[in-house]
Amino acid sequence: MDIKAQITAVVEKITKDPKLQEQFKKEPVKAVEQVLGVDLPDDVINKIVDGVKAKLTADKASGVVDSLKKLF
Repeated sequence: MDIKAQITAVVEKITKDPKLQEQFKKEPVKAVEQVLGVDLPDDVINKIVDGVKAKLTADKASGVVDSLKKLF
């Protein structure tokens, strides 16, 4: 299983669906399993959840930096 590809797919779906974003905030494991449509072992699902969280945080930080650049 390509975990990076799974993370990318989950991030794309979560960022486009506000309801899924809320579910991810409350129950990240269930949200990821719902997006992937499969029940994965805990060690795999936790890696994907951590990767999704990191990617979402990085994307938000990038957006803030871009906004700040426009001010100057």
